This record gives sequence, structure tokens and C-alpha cells, in this order.
Amino acid sequence: MAEKSDTDANPPIVIDLGKQKRKRIKQLKRGRGKLVDRVNEAVAQVRAALGPEAQGKEFVPVAVIFRRDEKGRKGMFPFMG
Repeated sequence: MAEKSDTDANPPIVIDLGKQKRKRIKQLKRGRGKLVDRVNEAVAQVRAALGPEAQGKEFVPVAVIFRRDEKGRKGMFPFMG
């Protein structure tokens, strides 16, 4: 099996999707919804920017999502994580 050198490896495409609802995160995990469209759009932009260099290369998108904290968390010990 041939290993790729560091010069052949493509850096990941990091996409900041910001705060999202649980429903959209679940849809993203399943490969559906608006967030998947945003990820695919970002990959397409990178391919277009690279032009002919993008031929035969595999791109790895990394989606960064910030989950919303539940507000008004009440319980027996609300001060604990």
C-alpha cells in the first residue's frame, strides 16, 4: 500500500456553521438539510478556486458547530455541569 507524503495531502476544509438547533445537527449527521447544502457549497467553492489543480483530489470538509446551551436549566443541582 502506497502512503501519501505530506506534500500530497490536502488540508481539511473547515466550515464554521455557528450555533444550530438540534434538528439541523441531526439532519447534517444524516446527510440531509440546509447545513449539508452549505457544506457542499463550500467544497464547490474550494474546487472552483483551485481550478485544474482540483482534478483527482479528495476534499475533506470539517463542519464546526456550536451547540446552544439550554437556558433556564433547573433541577436539584442547577450549579453543576
